[in-house]
Amino acid sequence: MVQSFEIAVFEGDGIGPEITAPTIRILEALAKQQQDYGLAFSKAPAGAAHYAQTGESLPVASMETARNADAILLAAMGLPSVRYQDGTEISPQLDLRIELDLFAGVRPVRVVQGQPTPLKLSGGQSIDFVLIRESTEGLFFSMGKGAVSKDEARETLLITRKTSEKLFRFAFDYAQQRKALGTGKGRVTCVDKANVFRAFAFFREIFDGVAKEYSHLIADHAYVDATALWMVEKPWLFDVLVTENMFGDILSDLGAGIMGGLGLAPSADIGLNHAVFQPCHGSAPDIAGKGVANPFAMILSAAMMLDWLGTKHNIETMVSDGAKLRDAVYQVVADGSVLTRDLGGTSGTEAAAEAVLEQITARA
Repeated sequence: MVQSFEIAVFEGDGIGPEITAPTIRILEALAKQQQDYGLAFSKAPAGAAHYAQTGESLPVASMETARNADAILLAAMGLPSVRYQDGTEISPQLDLRIELDLFAGVRPVRVVQGQPTPLKLSGGQSIDFVLIRESTEGLFFSMGKGAVSKDEARETLLITRKTSEKLFRFAFDYAQQRKALGTGKGRVTCVDKANVFRAFAFFREIFDGVAKEYSHLIADHAYVDATALWMVEKPWLFDVLVTENMFGDILSDLGAGIMGGLGLAPSADIGLNHAVFQPCHGSAPDIAGKGVANPFAMILSAAMMLDWLGTKHNIETMVSDGAKLRDAVYQVVADGSVLTRDLGGTSGTEAAAEAVLEQITARA
């Protein structure tokens, strides 16, 4: 029996539509090969360009499409030239996180043999860890609501026990899954600044409490500044890192740099009932419409979506297709003959996506 899943698609701004189209084409090709799942896609307008045209950045109808979907695939949103009246960026993806309580931001960092990276790796050395970022609180809590006067500005950092406990259980469960699959060490590291801020001492205390429920896994701590150093010096030591919103925002870009750029950086924002999958990069309006955008991060995010849906609904072929899609991207990158210009190549968006599809077909 075929189980069909409704996917809400936010193409967004800039290069968003260009990287969305081939990604959906690849997902449809994968689903067509299977007998137990199907995918249906519903487009949901939102973003800066939509705001400029209509005065709405996230229409009610689009929010409902997202809320009713089994998963949400989001390309890129925001344009430097379009802002709210208070000067802040138009970022409906942040509104989705809050509205759907997507508290766990999952940012994989993976470097395989042959993949371009600014780090010098010795023979046989690879990097495979996951940064889990709390996505609804932290320093982002007061987004757009900070107090600003002539002489000072203040923002509020919020950490709650309720959200932190959900976050830490998610992180330990994720580490447990990685260990079972043989991709992780069964280790969770709480990244904070507990030596300076009471809020982070509170964060660490909650982490230690939840860690007692997972005594079969390793739990430890690291200060955020030391973590940034170690991500460059010895990133192969990490397994699952869990941290506050702003720290995660910064460290995830460092992780993207380790992987060779944002073009290879997928992500997911996951809650108890909903999940958004999107590349870490922005809308890149300077190259929009030129057919040169890198689709790999979008495709890798789609692979994460398949894995999440398959795990949630116990459909092994979806999990398998997620792994197949991820491996196909990394094979194309390692091969090096079909790379977009941000990765040192000359290929366009369609050629790069087609190379991934050819890899999948060859493995079928």
